[in-house]
Amino acid sequence: MKTRVIARLDAKPPYIAKPIFFEGLRKVGMPEELALKYSSANADEICYIDIYSSLCDREIKLEPIRAVASKILIPFAVGGGIRSIDDMKALFANGADKVIINSYAVMQDPSIIDKAESLFGSQAITIQIDAKRKDLWWECYADCGKNPTGKNVLDWALEVEKRGAGEILLSSIDHDGAKRGFDSELIRKVNEITTIPLIAGSGAGSIEHITKMASIAKPSAVALATVLHDDIVTIKEVQDALNGEKG
Repeated sequence: MKTRVIARLDAKPPYIAKPIFFEGLRKVGMPEELALKYSSANADEICYIDIYSSLCDREIKLEPIRAVASKILIPFAVGGGIRSIDDMKALFANGADKVIINSYAVMQDPSIIDKAESLFGSQAITIQIDAKRKDLWWECYADCGKNPTGKNVLDWALEVEKRGAGEILLSSIDHDGAKRGFDSELIRKVNEITTIPLIAGSGAGSIEHITKMASIAKPSAVALATVLHDDIVTIKEVQDALNGEKG
């Protein structure tokens, strides 16, 4: 099975912005324009995350989601500040195919995953895990990487799978946006203990970074942002490299 290539759009509405190590932001474009660009380039999916919704305790803005959904025909996953089933219903009603849940589940009420799975099905539920290394383990962080939770990433990954998540989007705070390569050890460990699809993110700076990580960790998909926004690689180049890597 081929490794999917997902274009990740981190939003501080109305713009798509890119942090480094989850700190600082630079504007890289408008959501609908970038989504159309990557969709036209045959990305397997668009992943849109309003990175300020949870941090600023506000509802996710629906206008950019409608704008993106109107431009693309590929799967569209949306997250940012989801706190309730009603939030999810609003995202689905405005064009999302999947919802991405993070801070509320890990910090307040993990049973929201069970409830979402029972209503929408596991295929519609992605759990984002933002990880930071702590000596010999990794800790889950919430609220755009600002707040430590005390939860071990490996324990949380097993829990969200048991609760009905359909896939995990794994990000490394230590590697995010630095273009120095992935935390392949983290990705491999999470992938080895879970059976649901794993999306690997954070750290790509070259084709070689991506293929090396894929050969070590074997994720189901890779989520890319900076290397696409900065035109360092193309969707096709990554897809061709990964298909070759997997034989």
